[in-house]
Amino acid sequence: MSERLVEMLSAEDIQARVKELGAEITQAYKDKPLVLVVVLKGSFIFAADLCRHIDLPLRVDFLGVRSYGEGTETSGVVQITQDLSKPIAGEHVLIVEDIVDTGLTIAHLMDLFRTRGPKSVNVCALLHKPARARVSVKVDYLGFTIEDKFVVGYGLDFAERHRNLPYIGIVERD
Repeated sequence: MSERLVEMLSAEDIQARVKELGAEITQAYKDKPLVLVVVLKGSFIFAADLCRHIDLPLRVDFLGVRSYGEGTETSGVVQITQDLSKPIAGEHVLIVEDIVDTGLTIAHLMDLFRTRGPKSVNVCALLHKPARARVSVKVDYLGFTIEDKFVVGYGLDFAERHRNLPYIGIVERD
């Protein structure tokens, strides 16, 4: 079985939208210190670009989450593989996610974080795939809504491959 990639979102379109998201977040939080919680591994490239467009005092922390394993379908079970390095009590928290499809991961993280006493918890996602939603979640800052295709690139992977692509592509198999 051969595999090819078809570009869905260009590197230029992604960078333009990330810059806009940074400006929206800067405006929304004004001078409030912000904690960006980057959901690993898929969000690291998006978060690195995004944080450079947020003109606020902020700190960055990382949370390892797994729900896909080696396949293209979620297991439905959200596993924390790496927890935050510092408490978020009393902080304004922005979860930075690569893609929201079923909504299960974000719903789980929102519930988990609310127990930790932050001032606020919001979500910024590069991609949203509403056709796959199993639970309804609010995405406060959204890059792009996409159709129900398995995508890679710009941090998103297929079996740990394709994360380094500068664009978002669809994996097509023959």
